[in-house]
Amino acid sequence: MYGWVWSHLPGPTAVRVVVALLLFIAVVAVLFRWVFPWVEPRLPFTDVTVDESAAASPLRTLA
Repeated sequence: MYGWVWSHLPGPTAVRVVVALLLFIAVVAVLFRWVFPWVEPRLPFTDVTVDESAAASPLRTLA
């Protein structure tokens, strides 16, 4: 995939590096701006399997 992207970028190597960096920044920005906020409510962060009584009990120490 990276080879395909690199071969389709215009210009010499220096221009390709700049364009590839801009593409990377754009993808990260789209992920943080729209994709991650859309996915976050759908993730099961509030579905925990530890009940309150087990979480409140002190840890046992080995003698």
